Amino acid sequence: MPVSPAVPAMNELGYPTLGSDPETVDEIRHARKVEVALGYRIFAAQNWGDLGDGHISGRDPERTDSFWMLRYGVSYHEARVSDLVLVGPDGKLRAGEGTINRAAYFIHHPILKARPDAASAAHVHTGWGTPFSAEVRPIEPISQESCLFFEDHALFDDEEVQIQDTDGGRRIADALGDKRAIVLRNHGLLSVAARVDEAVGSFVAMERVAEVHMKVRDPKPISPAAARYARDDLTRLGLGRVGFWNLVARHIGNPDVVLE
Repeated sequence: MPVSPAVPAMNELGYPTLGSDPETVDEIRHARKVEVALGYRIFAAQNWGDLGDGHISGRDPERTDSFWMLRYGVSYHEARVSDLVLVGPDGKLRAGEGTINRAAYFIHHPILKARPDAASAAHVHTGWGTPFSAEVRPIEPISQESCLFFEDHALFDDEEVQIQDTDGGRRIADALGDKRAIVLRNHGLLSVAARVDEAVGSFVAMERVAEVHMKVRDPKPISPAAARYARDDLTRLGLGRVGFWNLVARHIGNPDVVLE
């Protein structure tokens, strides 16, 4: 069975190996588009996005002011590379065919503009992330996965849940700063990363962290020192990226399905 060039090689521990990343602009673009399409399918496998209430971006490596995302109207479980559109800085179509998700443009363009280190952002409405965001509180180090976000996430304490322009997205980007994720008040969760697979995998981890926070009402957090140690180790191992490809293997199988 052929394997997509986007799939990283794994070491004996099951972690993606360094040096397996694409190198040329065309290879990077292909890998990011494959991961964006797979990311939408991962969301669908978690029963997220049935209302079209989410979006994943992948910055184009050549036209860096533009990003790829799923065209409006495609069910997440059927996402393919051919369904992606390239959105320019003005919100207009630069490549691909279909309707642009305007809400996604309003949020993703300002974030990627403010974060040249980021290649992707991921957001979708979820069963635990949305109610957690309504409590407008930060993530605490009360579980192993929670430590991934210790001192590395932000709160967007703003009543604008219906983002209708890039000014709203800019305020989200300002609140996010250089963090890996943000809790959007009364709205949900959003993650960013230098890789698409890391952004999507981190989002799934963040949703599970929100679930723990909502279920455990009187937790006993671990110490800041222990949380930082766990965070640094989980970051070194690439928890989001590992989780992404495990989710692909579990729920999607052959990643080439998004190329059909």
